[in-house]
Amino acid sequence: MENTFKTWPESAAQLVAVAAGRNAADTVILDGKLANVHTREILRWDIAIVDGRFAYVGPDASHCIGPDTEILRTDGFVIPGLCDGHMHVESGMLTPAEFARAVIPHGTTTMFTDPHEIANVMGLEGVRLMHDEGLMQPVNMFTQMPSCAPSAPGLETTGFEISAEDVVEAMAWPGIIGLGEMMNFPGVINGDPQMLAEMVATARAGKTIGGHYASPDLGPAFHAYAAGGPADDHEGTCEADAVMRVRQGMRSMLRLGSAWYDVETQITAITERGLDSRNFILCTDDCHSGTLVNDGHMNRVVRHAIACGCDPMVALQMATINTASHFGLERELGSIAPGRRADVIFTSDLTSLPIERVIARGKTVALNGDLTTECPHVAWPDAARQTVRMGADKTASEFAIAAPHGALSADVRVIGVIENQAPTKALEATLPVREGCVVGQGDICKIALVERHQARGSVTNAFVSGFGYQGQMAVASTVAHDSHHMIVVGTCPENMAQAANRLAEVGGGVTVWKDGAERALIELPIAGLMSDAPAATVAAKANEMVQAMADCGCSLNNAYMQHSLLALVVIPELRISDLGLVDVTRFEIIPVLKGA
Repeated sequence: MENTFKTWPESAAQLVAVAAGRNAADTVILDGKLANVHTREILRWDIAIVDGRFAYVGPDASHCIGPDTEILRTDGFVIPGLCDGHMHVESGMLTPAEFARAVIPHGTTTMFTDPHEIANVMGLEGVRLMHDEGLMQPVNMFTQMPSCAPSAPGLETTGFEISAEDVVEAMAWPGIIGLGEMMNFPGVINGDPQMLAEMVATARAGKTIGGHYASPDLGPAFHAYAAGGPADDHEGTCEADAVMRVRQGMRSMLRLGSAWYDVETQITAITERGLDSRNFILCTDDCHSGTLVNDGHMNRVVRHAIACGCDPMVALQMATINTASHFGLERELGSIAPGRRADVIFTSDLTSLPIERVIARGKTVALNGDLTTECPHVAWPDAARQTVRMGADKTASEFAIAAPHGALSADVRVIGVIENQAPTKALEATLPVREGCVVGQGDICKIALVERHQARGSVTNAFVSGFGYQGQMAVASTVAHDSHHMIVVGTCPENMAQAANRLAEVGGGVTVWKDGAERALIELPIAGLMSDAPAATVAAKANEMVQAMADCGCSLNNAYMQHSLLALVVIPELRISDLGLVDVTRFEIIPVLKGA
């Protein structure tokens, strides 16, 4: 369980003694330019640390130095460790331990994680495993109890369902910080008893209710949602979204993930409209392992916000103290001030933000990009490694859409992928019929959802555009937010069947097939979502996957992330589930063939 770490009250006597000069500090940082996120000042101040907490933060810490004190000197900036206000560990294809290993060298020392991906596959037991491994890490991994599994009852079937009783139970766990994103916004708006009960249980526990309002409607529906209790939202895509959320007393979370680029379009609420920046938070939401290894984590988001015109100190606040304050942890972390956890970054530049040293709870955990600590694992049980149950092997005939008798063409509905955004478009097209089946044409190819939790053997078929795939190919993945069945996208039914069967064989992951041969494979044996291999190993396989997708004609930025969201039946406009094609603007199942 959690590393032994004293609370502020438990360390208070020692903190006072060090600050007063009666006792020596464990570590003293000298000569740095301290970024004070409480005041947005740069101060030539020293820092004294004891028991993993800041004891003295002031102009001269010489009185805190003893014969055994570790002295660290820097002529650069000293900033608080970075916080990710909303993220899913599973999106990195990594376990919490391996995710921590990947992001610590990038300066992330606090994460607020929502494991609703594994909740859909393994239920409360999966959440407990993620929670427990998170508490074992040398950095702060807080867990938000998933709220919506299924995310849209009646429109999808999950491996497990989360109940209000599950939420009540989890609120007593030591690492639970609040309720995960409340994705079932129609349920909240319509007064669904379970959604209200989950929010009530969270509020009664004195914890934060996470929001997810994926609709452009900012009228009475949004006001009703805000009245239910969600305290933040990361689904905004334009300035008006950000403005309305903060006007309602919510925190607007601006995300930059592997495929979500929602900072630039919303940060103008601060940079141009001049709204109070303390109500804005930076987050990643979803970052795959390739992004983590090659580009960074929260340091990448902060750099991006600055590039979008945000003052560096304001951007830093949005990734530290604002986040801590939102979750009721301002007195525990998010700043360099007495009593707080000693989470610190050394950087030579506040704009480009190179991460030169990372200190967490007073210990150096990374130096110049290299990890210097251990990240322990839980023992993942066999049940977590045996979650792909799709029944009998699939055949090409199961990936066909029958046309009306005698038809030479058919009018169909098509899921339209939008590059770098979570929403899709509801498109229509007229497609040719061959041998009695409707087939893709041009940019339009097949998409299928293969049920993989209860071995029912069902396959739902539809059409998707935007990937640009050409030739005979297929891409299959058991990562399929949020129900996490198996999504197969392809131009060739035979390749689609081969890809699906391959994932059943390896216990989950992602595979790319072209001309009847496998071109890339990422094994994700834990819940079909994660690998317990190092991030660099998974990232290397992810790079092979990206190249294989490109070889199939795809030039879309982070196309895999778009692929994995095509079953997310709470984000408009059109999605696929095990129950059929879903119109998310009306929350109902609709036929693929128009007029059917």
